[in-house]
Amino acid sequence: MKTIYDVQQLLKKFGTIIYIGERLADLQLMEAEIKELYQSQCLSVEEYQMAILLLRQEMSQVENKEGE
Repeated sequence: MKTIYDVQQLLKKFGTIIYIGERLADLQLMEAEIKELYQSQCLSVEEYQMAILLLRQEMSQVENKEGE
């Protein structure tokens, strides 16, 4: 898993497609879904950690762009 697209594809495997139209809200909802899947033991520790890392990096970039 290397991109947000990969995270979206992981969620899609579980029947979850997220698109609100606002990038930051999409990322936050994806993070909540990833946490829920991990707590349900549907994801490995590695998948969970990588997905959360990618989402938080992207959220940080979006927040920085909005702050400019």
